[in-house]
Amino acid sequence: MKAFLILEDGSVYEGKSIGATNEVISEIVFNTSMWGYEEVLTDPSYAGQAVCMTYPLIGNYGVNQEDMEADRSFVSGFIVRELASLPSNFRCEGSLEKFLIEQNIPGIAGVDTRALTKKLRTAGTMRGMITTDENYDLKRVLEKIRCWKMGHVVLDVTCKEKKTYPGAVGGCGYKVALVDLGVKKAIIKNLTKRGCTVTVYPAETSAEEIIADAPDGIMLSNGPGDPKDNKKTIIEIQKLFQTKIPIFAICLGHQLLALANGADTKKMKYGHRGANHPVKDLKTGKVYISVQNHGYMVREDTIDRDIAEVSFRNVNDGTVEGVHYLGKNVQTVQFHPEASAGPKDTEFLFDQFINMMEVAK
Repeated sequence: MKAFLILEDGSVYEGKSIGATNEVISEIVFNTSMWGYEEVLTDPSYAGQAVCMTYPLIGNYGVNQEDMEADRSFVSGFIVRELASLPSNFRCEGSLEKFLIEQNIPGIAGVDTRALTKKLRTAGTMRGMITTDENYDLKRVLEKIRCWKMGHVVLDVTCKEKKTYPGAVGGCGYKVALVDLGVKKAIIKNLTKRGCTVTVYPAETSAEEIIADAPDGIMLSNGPGDPKDNKKTIIEIQKLFQTKIPIFAICLGHQLLALANGADTKKMKYGHRGANHPVKDLKTGKVYISVQNHGYMVREDTIDRDIAEVSFRNVNDGTVEGVHYLGKNVQTVQFHPEASAGPKDTEFLFDQFINMMEVAK
């Protein structure tokens, strides 16, 4: 069956339908990873987006539940150059196409993903529609696309009630309160394997409830959408910041903590999405390869230097990749130290978080 990707500028890409056949409008983004499509598909940070994979062959090792970052997929659509029809992996539990159908995700294969990526890099991220309707009316489609808005997607991906995960026996034994803005399982695993007991809270949980549970540290997770949509959560984060409890924030959490302290964020032209982004630790001068997935950034010129300093910087474009808050046990990073899937160069940041809790004791 034919499928079509129609962008808001009127561009049309024709291919073959590889997933569900329902029509969907979303933001169209690209990911430069050569592997890790399972993690991409199940990363809640992609809610409201259709992902174009730049690597030409996708699906060659199938799908395995152990590699999933959430219990289900949150992407709106999936775009590939070539779909592997016969996956080869002893851990494989099914094909990628089967997964897309089960998860009700419209997919399209046979698209010139190189041309699509170059367009998004040049023009910036665009909205678009994936449809299997060969008789679509382009004018009506473009009207629908231009009226579409992503909305407050954090509320779609956050947990509905708090849940506790026990830490590994013999570990540090600290209690971590994790605010779920769209958390990846790998973040929880990195904490529990170090012995932390992790209690996960819905995104808009009050600071008073979290503080009442007496955590040793607070984690603000990754998540989707425009950080400025999270007004209620930002207010609660302001209260958490005023305590002496150590805080470690990743991705969206990094942005929300910046907003809570008077800094500003802005949408990037096409964002950072992939497993090969170099970041520089400004304290040591070391460069690490990181996993990233974000379309917004903290504006460096709005950071109050009496409150915070930039700790990591993107080597490619110079954007802010980390912030250290002065006089506080608080650090944030824009990239993903839990990797999954990608290099584990910056996993040591979880150990630093453990040390922050030790110091606070």
